[in-house]
Amino acid sequence: MNYQQILKEIEKEIQPSLQKGKVADYIPALAEVDPNQFAMTITLKSGEQFSVGKSQEDFSIQSISKVLAFSLAINIYSKSLYKRVGVEPSGNAFNSLVQLEYEQGIPRNPFINAGAIVVMDALMSHYGGDYLALEKILNFARDISANQEIKFDSTVAKSEMEYASRNLSLAHLMKSFGNFDNDVRNVVQTYFKQCAIVMNTENLSRAMLYLAFDGTDPINGRSFLNELQAKRVNALMLTCGHYDASGEFAYNVGLPGKSGVGGGIVAVVPDVMSIAVWSPRLNSYGNSYAGTLALQMFTSKTGLSIF
Repeated sequence: MNYQQILKEIEKEIQPSLQKGKVADYIPALAEVDPNQFAMTITLKSGEQFSVGKSQEDFSIQSISKVLAFSLAINIYSKSLYKRVGVEPSGNAFNSLVQLEYEQGIPRNPFINAGAIVVMDALMSHYGGDYLALEKILNFARDISANQEIKFDSTVAKSEMEYASRNLSLAHLMKSFGNFDNDVRNVVQTYFKQCAIVMNTENLSRAMLYLAFDGTDPINGRSFLNELQAKRVNALMLTCGHYDASGEFAYNVGLPGKSGVGGGIVAVVPDVMSIAVWSPRLNSYGNSYAGTLALQMFTSKTGLSIF
C-alpha cells in the first residue's frame, strides 16, 4: 500500500475543512496558534514514517497526555486504580461537575478531566510529590517517542492555571468525597504541566507505537505495558478517547484514539501502525475538526479499522 500517496490525497482533500471549527480560545496561549495548520504522520512496525503537512511543528498535546499518565498508573496500581476512577464513557462534557456530584466523586473514566486529575493525584502519592510525578511522565514520553528533548511549555501551563476554576472545583469536589490525597492546587497545577507537554506528529505517532503492539515498542523491543494492560488502554481510547463524541469517532473512524484540545489526535491500528494528526480548529465536542475527518478518510481509503 502506498501510504505516502494516501496521505497526500488526504492533505489535498482536507483543505476546505481547515477553515471549519475554532481553536481552544478559553486557554489564551492556545488561542494564539495559527488555526489553519495541518499535519499527519503514520509510523509502521519497522519505524518507517510517512508524513504530510507541518509534521515537525510542535504543539501542546493536552489531553493526549492522559494516555501516558494512565499507562503509568495502571502499571503501578493495576485493578486497585478502578476504586478511584471508572472505565465507562461519560456521555457528558469532559469537565462536568454534575456527573461527578451524582456519582459521589468517582470520575467515569481517566480521560475526562476529573479522572485525569485523580490519576495525577495517585501518581504524586506513589512517586512522592509533584516534581517527581511530572518527571516520570516526561521521561515516559521521551522513552516512547525515542526523543529525549520532549518537555512541557510553561507558558501554556501557566495560561491554563489562570483559568482553572472548574478544574479546581472538580478536584475539591472529589476531595470532599474522600477521593483525593494531595493538595488540590498542587495536583491541578502539575496536571496542567502534563497537558502542556509539547510534541509534533512525528513524535506522537512514534510514541503511540507501543499501544499498537501489545505494550511493547516493536523497534527497540522495550516493554512498557503487558498485553492485558495495553488492551485496557486501547479499549478506553476507543470508548472514552473523544469525550462525548467517542461513539461517533468509533463509528466513523473505527480505531482506538485520543484527542486533545491543542488539535492533536492519536490513533492505533493494532499490529500495524500508529497515527498522529494535528489541526488546531476544534469541533463542538473539543476534538480537531479536520483531524477527525482526516482519520475517517484514512480508514476509508486503506480499509484499516478494527471493525
